Amino acid sequence: MTAVGQDTLATRSTLTVGGKTVAYYSLPKAAETLGDISRLPFSMKVLLENLLRFEDGSTVTVDDLKAMVEWLTERTSEREIQYRPARVLMQDFTGVPCVVDLAAMRDAMTALGGDTAKINPLVPVHLVIDHSVMVDEFGTPKAFEQNTEIEYARNMERYEFLRWGSKALDNFKVVPPGTGICHQVNLENLAQTVWTSAGVDGVEVAYPDTCVGTDSHTTMVNGLGVLGWGVGGIEAEAAMLGQPVSMLIPEVVGFKLTGVLSEGITATDLVLTVTQMLRAKGVVGRFVEFYGPGLDALSLADRATIANMAPEYGATCGFFPVDGATINYLRLTGREDWQIELVEAYAKAQGLWRDPTLPDPVFTDTLVLDMTTVQPSLAGPKRPQDRVLLSNMDENFNTELATGYKKSGANDVRVDVEGMDYQIGHGDVMIAAITSCTNTSNPSVLVAAGLVARKARALGLTSKPWVKTSLSPGSQVVTDYLDKAKLTDDLNSIGFNLTGYGCMTCIGNSGPLAPAISKSIADNDLVAASVLSGNRNFEGRVSPDLRANFLASPPLVVAYALKGTVREDITTEPIGEGTDGKKVYLKDIWPTTKEVSDTISAVIDSDMYRTRYANVFEGDRKWRGINVEGSATYTWNPGSTYVQNPPYFEGMTMTPAPVQDIIEARPLAILGDSITTDHISPAGSIKVDSPAGRYLNEHQVSKTDFNSYGARRGNHEVMMRGTFANIRIKNEMVPGIEGGMTKYVPTGDVEAIYDAAQKYKADGTPLVIFAGKEYGTGSSRDWAAKGTTLLGVRAVIAESFERIHRSNLVGMGVLPLQFQDGTDRKTLGLDGSELVTIENVAGLRPRQMVTVKIKRANGEELTFEARCRIDTVNELDYFLNGGILPYVLRKLAA
Repeated sequence: MTAVGQDTLATRSTLTVGGKTVAYYSLPKAAETLGDISRLPFSMKVLLENLLRFEDGSTVTVDDLKAMVEWLTERTSEREIQYRPARVLMQDFTGVPCVVDLAAMRDAMTALGGDTAKINPLVPVHLVIDHSVMVDEFGTPKAFEQNTEIEYARNMERYEFLRWGSKALDNFKVVPPGTGICHQVNLENLAQTVWTSAGVDGVEVAYPDTCVGTDSHTTMVNGLGVLGWGVGGIEAEAAMLGQPVSMLIPEVVGFKLTGVLSEGITATDLVLTVTQMLRAKGVVGRFVEFYGPGLDALSLADRATIANMAPEYGATCGFFPVDGATINYLRLTGREDWQIELVEAYAKAQGLWRDPTLPDPVFTDTLVLDMTTVQPSLAGPKRPQDRVLLSNMDENFNTELATGYKKSGANDVRVDVEGMDYQIGHGDVMIAAITSCTNTSNPSVLVAAGLVARKARALGLTSKPWVKTSLSPGSQVVTDYLDKAKLTDDLNSIGFNLTGYGCMTCIGNSGPLAPAISKSIADNDLVAASVLSGNRNFEGRVSPDLRANFLASPPLVVAYALKGTVREDITTEPIGEGTDGKKVYLKDIWPTTKEVSDTISAVIDSDMYRTRYANVFEGDRKWRGINVEGSATYTWNPGSTYVQNPPYFEGMTMTPAPVQDIIEARPLAILGDSITTDHISPAGSIKVDSPAGRYLNEHQVSKTDFNSYGARRGNHEVMMRGTFANIRIKNEMVPGIEGGMTKYVPTGDVEAIYDAAQKYKADGTPLVIFAGKEYGTGSSRDWAAKGTTLLGVRAVIAESFERIHRSNLVGMGVLPLQFQDGTDRKTLGLDGSELVTIENVAGLRPRQMVTVKIKRANGEELTFEARCRIDTVNELDYFLNGGILPYVLRKLAA
């Protein structure tokens, strides 16, 4: 991205590093005109530099810059700004539909008589294929090889399509399967902390590395001083095509860390504590920035672990400023010497370097954690913010079993498993997975897991026979240092063989349980558990068979695989019995902090990173063997069940049609609190008897080849059928029924949400959704909004929205409305039989109050006021154009 600002404030300066001169836009020079900015939060300084560099008197004005400085007085602002990230990061679940949309936009551009070359990323885009590999095989030396073979067989259509994209699109690079998780690849290789590109005068310009990503955990790179966060795919596509990210100047919550972690406490314990505190504080739509003396005690990997879970604590980002730990990590991971020198010199010149001797930044609000108070923890069984002390796990689960799962009186049931010589029961751990970007980026917890395995192996312990174990690191470097430490054999010995380099269990690619185990769970309605080192444990996500899911550190994942249940206190009860007949306790196999640090020091070096990332875009023999043409437009295969031309641009003209009022709409669903994007658009397995399963059957796809919703996001026919199809979603219109069902009011029939929506579409009836608090929490899943609009939903009325999903709804032309205090679906007594009317939709203004009219089945009428959650003028433009993609396409075609 080039520096395009007109530099009204004359701040363009130069910096010489290693004999090379680069230009930059000086914050200290800007402060001479704007006023003192020294105590702005570091994350806000990054935003200020972005505005300064792109100040053009139109999209970014001097008044925008002044508003950033005035923020120091009020510590909040209602001003809208236009932010332009340096680059875009994608993974394949979200990346495939993005490339599908770009291909469709090229077709639409041709239809409008425009130039298809304009549909090209204008900033660097990296897509990492990391979400498609599943844990089909496990516990054997060949698991990785076999899972990779299955991955290619299942996903060849998608991979051919991505190969086309890598050839047809400029500024678009694909990191092939089997390399690692996108966030760890970003942290270890792609991110530069300070980015450079050619300026308008040919002089290279340096500026902070910033990014948006189509995965909510893009925030992990905040640990490296890179400002980045997750957006929906539709927002990412707009950013690729040169559109700024429209946002309000954020509030910034300062999180002060003091002290150091106690002996045996892991970074996972810390991040689960931070997540609980910040979710309770309420930071949705806000930045969080970490500061205080405790930062000196955190490794860069620990910082990345905390930053990763910003979506779980609800923040836009969880930012750590640049300091010596940043420089050391860049050096460790094999970045070029000149790049490392540039980062330090630039950060110091711009006031972006954390200096503990200077006053703390000014924040909107603050909270403090003394890290010496952190205790061993897990989170679950349904939400990542629900932290449970390790010592209370058994009591917590047993209480939840009786009250939440209504299993009182049957808590001790154990049942046979056909063909096996063991029994299973409530609370047994069926999946123990070292998985996801949160923890597999952190050597301290992975080495700790290996040391737990070593000590357990020495005592003769192994995983319980009903536990499905897996190790899916975020980077090939993990294998290198585990091998060098001779910990791989120890992990293998108790079942934690390498299963793949990818998200895997955390995204729901846990693979099926053994059929006999699955049958025993279903037949006896068991509440079985998983323990995973992931960041998400929402209902129905990890496995359709498991209802209780707990997030834990990798060493605790190993410990629970050995223990086999969450119903006994693992801190006081034995984990198992050694070969000598003696009972073995957790304390017997838990490594010391010194053992972990000494191992890390002995085995990790920069050569590992340089070697692994030397040819990061080349891929293995299978990837290189996929040959496709890089044509300007894509030749759609009408028989494909993976990639289809979406209908967003059908019949589109250069002038948008007027937005129609919402007259006598029917509720499609009435939903409760904490409805996640997993509930709205699941990523996991597809049920045979679901609308999506029926569609695949009709297209001669066998159940074994269904793959997952996530893998089929390039096909709108599958995805719209999967919208609201989560097996655990509860629609209050059909009490007592779990799964994606609703009532088709004209006949009273209870049927799948998709089927009812199609009937309403045939009737010409618009639809609305009612919901509670935190609607759309979780992943930055654009299909949760795309599917909603394709079902015919015109508005979503909720008590509150999570940031990304609200934005995605607007981006797809769906109106988000927020109940005001004292009014909700319960006070209104909604049952789904109502007719809903919202008038003057075309005349809406950002954040105005809207009158919603309700007509009950008995003829009674009432009204209530709701806040329009189209938050900015740019968003209003998107909405009036029918969505952000039609808006961008019209602009480019013009």
